[in-house]
Amino acid sequence: MVRGGRWAVLCVAMLTLAGCGQAEYGAGSGAGSGAGFESAQELPEKLGKDGTTILVGDPDARVTVRLYEDLRCPVCEEFETTGGARALRKAMIDGQVKTEYTLASFLDDRVGGSGSKKAANALRAALGEGRFVEYHEVLFANQPEESVDGYTTANLLELADEVEGLRGPAFDTAVKTMKYRTFVTASEKAYERAGGAEEPEGPGTPTAVINGKRITVEYYGMLFDNKIFDALLQQIYDTPGSWKNTRL
Repeated sequence: MVRGGRWAVLCVAMLTLAGCGQAEYGAGSGAGSGAGFESAQELPEKLGKDGTTILVGDPDARVTVRLYEDLRCPVCEEFETTGGARALRKAMIDGQVKTEYTLASFLDDRVGGSGSKKAANALRAALGEGRFVEYHEVLFANQPEESVDGYTTANLLELADEVEGLRGPAFDTAVKTMKYRTFVTASEKAYERAGGAEEPEGPGTPTAVINGKRITVEYYGMLFDNKIFDALLQQIYDTPGSWKNTRL
């Protein structure tokens, strides 16, 4: 539970349980108001030193969001297209939040096929072209039904046409040959390790860890409410100590 029920944004997130009333933050305040970037296309992106984490945003940003996602996961699609990812993207553009992506691919084994692996490989190839952010958004906006395994090589190349400057011999070859197969395997292993002893198969997707603190099941719903997630990021930016000391 939240300590004392006093932290406004978490109080609002669990309004029906805590009965806290209205938030004290300004509506539509956004997660950042300082200098940032003109658009998502300008966000810095690179592969982390661990070889599996994809880093997006200002490396000096005060707030770090680590996301675990499987490209075939329909709940990830909900987060990315209608949920808190919109607030997260704005916060990154504002320069106050950076995101660390770990791409899982466990759904291929659970429901059959190879779409998760192929999509993760294609995203790694897009990173090599400096187009991870744009392609990541396009893939989730065009996610096939989970059971269909629609992220085929042809589909991934077709969707890449929607990202200016992405298609080319290097990208196309990487997608066709699964050039980054080792990255895909290592990323899945990193996802599984994130679950620890209690969740040896991984923590589930999407999972968000903000400044080292994981959003637990009790508060999972805030990931899918853009206004609440926006307020959460704002509150963490404004009072990082409160977040650190909040029990979830």
